[in-house]
Amino acid sequence: MRECQTPANGCFFPSSHEIACKLDMARIRATMHAPKFRMLSVSNVSKTYAGRTLFSQVSFHINRGEKIGLIGPNGAGKSTLFSLLLQDTTPDDGQVVMERGISFGFLPQESAPIEDVTVLELATGHVDEDHRWEVEPKAKRILSGLAFRESDFERNARTLSGGWVMRAHLARLLVQEPDLLLLDEPTNHLDLESLIWFQNYLQGYPGAILMISHDREFLNALTNSILEIAHSKITRYVGNYDNYLREKAARAEQLQGAYDNQQRELAKMQAWVDKFKAKANFASRAQDKAKMIDRIEKVDAPVADAKTVKFRFPQPIRSGQRVIRVKDVDFAYGTQPVYTGLNLEMERGERTVLVGPNGAGKSTLLKLLAGALTPQAGACELGHNVKLGYFAQYRGDVLNMRHTVLESAMDLPSRPGENMCRTLLGSFLFHGDDVFKPVGVLSGGEKSRLVLVRLLLDPPNFLLMDEPTTHLDMGSIDALIGALEQYEGTLVFISHDVHFIRQMAKQVLHVSAGVITPYAGDYQYYLDKTKSGSAREALTATLHNAQPTTWAAPAVREPPKSKQQRRAEADARNAYSKAKKELDLRIFKIEQELATLDKRKHEIVQLLQEEATYADAAQFRALSAELEAVETKISKLTSEWEKATEEMEKLVPVA
Repeated sequence: MRECQTPANGCFFPSSHEIACKLDMARIRATMHAPKFRMLSVSNVSKTYAGRTLFSQVSFHINRGEKIGLIGPNGAGKSTLFSLLLQDTTPDDGQVVMERGISFGFLPQESAPIEDVTVLELATGHVDEDHRWEVEPKAKRILSGLAFRESDFERNARTLSGGWVMRAHLARLLVQEPDLLLLDEPTNHLDLESLIWFQNYLQGYPGAILMISHDREFLNALTNSILEIAHSKITRYVGNYDNYLREKAARAEQLQGAYDNQQRELAKMQAWVDKFKAKANFASRAQDKAKMIDRIEKVDAPVADAKTVKFRFPQPIRSGQRVIRVKDVDFAYGTQPVYTGLNLEMERGERTVLVGPNGAGKSTLLKLLAGALTPQAGACELGHNVKLGYFAQYRGDVLNMRHTVLESAMDLPSRPGENMCRTLLGSFLFHGDDVFKPVGVLSGGEKSRLVLVRLLLDPPNFLLMDEPTTHLDMGSIDALIGALEQYEGTLVFISHDVHFIRQMAKQVLHVSAGVITPYAGDYQYYLDKTKSGSAREALTATLHNAQPTTWAAPAVREPPKSKQQRRAEADARNAYSKAKKELDLRIFKIEQELATLDKRKHEIVQLLQEEATYADAAQFRALSAELEAVETKISKLTSEWEKATEEMEKLVPVA
């Protein structure tokens, strides 16, 4: 990311850098009227690690309020860049300059430290008792948005699982509201409804955000710039992720054209030199022409994208036409029923995605199909010659942390050979001595790839996958899609990655309150049929008009209901839906207003800390009065929010 310069040689050939500059200027000129407040600058930074150059003379800046996506293949240096910005490591050359007094917040991808505190204390941070009353209401709102229940607030944070600890740390950062948030795969530990809430919350976040994410939908909704790390360089693209893809393709096409044109012209010039350099009358001119060729700034040859995971499933044995039959299955957690009289059949070659609200039973259904859960009544019967493979959402359960990567790949019933394992591990970016790493030291993405390797080395013909794209980078996700497109078996999966779902699903099963509603088409067909406005929010939608199908509990188990009973139940359902809708709207409006007031309070506090304000007594009094009024409104709205959420908790869904 260098400044555009006019070539000194006066040659008519444009350099690759000039081409990039022209493309940049065409897109940036429209935004130059908007004032920019630069808070951080990276200037000519170089960094090597373990003998490999991660960055070579890279430069970029971050302005206040910008929301930037940081992308690049695994190992490109995304985490190292975060370390440089956080000053946990120093560059070999160049410098990172930041505005004095800016505050940072960093969410690592995994394993943030935790103290012996409650969830609420973790979310509020180290706040003294005199100021705790100011931040606790905000902390409770954010914790609720991230799916913590009120009963969790006083729970010891050390009793939480790793994913919930990361949610609590995320809540702490949102409460603190630093000037710059650095987020490393923040959606990995969120369920879909929490992810949607988090996405909406970040859209109104007043500070700047630099985020690493494999979630294209998330990046599209939030970012106004993309920084791509590739080939030891960092390139900025204006717009969201889809804009990045279009702009990158346009740059590559123009660069390829310029390179090809220049190579043809250079070849003609060199041919002229070769033809006339030995002739006395032309030798001097040929020498001048050769010098001109040397002086020309060459257009760089286009560089192919970094190597990503490339693999293909070894095709499994062919199963019978009926892969599985779920017959009269009852399942409950304790006294809480999930399915009653469930009937379901799946046939060879189907590719089905499970969608529905949180807690509806999607993961439970997948575990029942996998045999990981045993029903209290009924049975799940596999068809002829069916071999089942289950990719679990929590991958550590199936890995021995004491094994090396190679030992883990070989420790399978099929006893694959070392050569086969090394070949497949290599395609998953485990190169050289990487195969001798202990499993326990692998990152989340590496563990995810290792589990996929194990699955592929012992290929099933009935594949069940729970969030298979979590911890994969974008290149790996595209490679997984490519492999599954060739897969000849039967696939059932859960995912919140809309891109992955659109590519893979040929059938949709909506799961809600023990009722399964089938849609015999792809995800777009499901969106059209349900008239959903958002592709992501449709994944957790409750279908109020969904009717039990032949796969739901048989109606013959209960005597027919009278007309009066059906009318009363319908009225009760309508009343519940109306009350829930009104409360949802009220809570949403309160949260929006509170976000605006929180932002204004932050602005006033900043102004009151400035010397110019303190010197102007009238302005100081006015701002102090406004601050008091804002805090009063926040207190009042917080009470209303707590009352509304309590009413929401008291609502009882009507079956």
